[in-house]
Amino acid sequence: MLQMMLRPRWVLALLFALAVAAGFALLGQWQIERAVEQSETIERPTEEVLPLGDLVEPDMATKQIATAQRVEVHGTFVPGDTVLVEGRLNDGAAGYWVVAHLEVTDAAAGGLPVALGWAADREAAQSAADAFDISVAQADSAETQVVGRFLPSEAPVAPDEDGDPFAMTTVAVAQLINVWVDYDDRPVYFGYITTTDAAPGLEAIVSPPPEHTFELNWLNVFYAVEWVVFAGFAVYLWYRLVRDAVEREAEEAEESAAEAEAAAAAVDEPAAP
Repeated sequence: MLQMMLRPRWVLALLFALAVAAGFALLGQWQIERAVEQSETIERPTEEVLPLGDLVEPDMATKQIATAQRVEVHGTFVPGDTVLVEGRLNDGAAGYWVVAHLEVTDAAAGGLPVALGWAADREAAQSAADAFDISVAQADSAETQVVGRFLPSEAPVAPDEDGDPFAMTTVAVAQLINVWVDYDDRPVYFGYITTTDAAPGLEAIVSPPPEHTFELNWLNVFYAVEWVVFAGFAVYLWYRLVRDAVEREAEEAEESAAEAEAAAAAVDEPAAP
């Protein structure tokens, strides 16, 4: 087969196949470059404190631009609507969040959950929640400023069959509006804020900034892989043609040898008397 490959005809065919493969490889490289050029590194100024009203509206889904953004908002806390959310991790330690109900006043009106802080045990969390409700009631609906990180609402989770039916493990707006006192069809923000400064008796919730994400154009990557496959197929096609030619010549040689043996046998056969 090596001798067949070295014939000028097949050498030229190999050079042509390599040229085609090189063309396909260049197209693949171009597609990869396009994928990198069209890729997008999503960077947002999440640590810059922005007005909540510039990013989200009540009764609307949370947009990507608002997720994990540090915001500020003014409003009045509603006493008696403060709840505990259990099973929340803070630097790896499980505990409780104290979540209050804020009515926004400096943007579109609506209810907004605010996570005031974290406590390691239920007693400490409940004590801080009770103290917070008392202070809010004494403030007589005074407006306050809240600064923290805005996060989208979580999905509600049904409690265990043998557990407390009113226990919460997620900050789910759909669940909170059912426990807020006298909350009807008023607007509500489908997200919550983890405050930068914890309420008295609580630890600040660890809420790090989001990592930058890198989005690659996978369609161009797929096209690049296709061109590489085509390049390999061009060389493989040349190999198959050479192999078929070798097998065909071998078959022809065998047929010629068989015909020659048959002719020799006919000549050597003695004539009948």
